[in-house]
Amino acid sequence: MKRMMNNYTKEFKTEAIQLVLKTDRPIVQIAKELGIRPGTLYAWMNNHKKHGQEAFPGKGLLMPEDEKTRRLEKELRQVTMERDILKKAMAVFSRDQK
Repeated sequence: MKRMMNNYTKEFKTEAIQLVLKTDRPIVQIAKELGIRPGTLYAWMNNHKKHGQEAFPGKGLLMPEDEKTRRLEKELRQVTMERDILKKAMAVFSRDQK
C-alpha cells in the first residue's frame, strides 16, 4: 500500500509545537487530536529546537545557512571553471611563443 505524504504549513507546525510546549498533555495525545503521527510531531519539535524561528522554511526553500552554502559552492564551481580556462589559455599562448 502506498503511503500518502501530507504537506503541513509552517503555521500548523508552529501551532502544534506551541500546544506541546504550553500544555501538560502528552505529545502522543496532541498528535492524535491533530491527526498526525507522534513521530512526526517529535520530528517537528526537534527541528524547532535545533533551528528556532528558522525552522520549516517552506517547500523548496533552504535554511539560511544551507542557502549560503549552496551559493558559495556554485560560486566556487564558477571560479574553478574560469581558472581552468585561464590555465589552458596560458598553455596555448606560451606554446606559441616558443
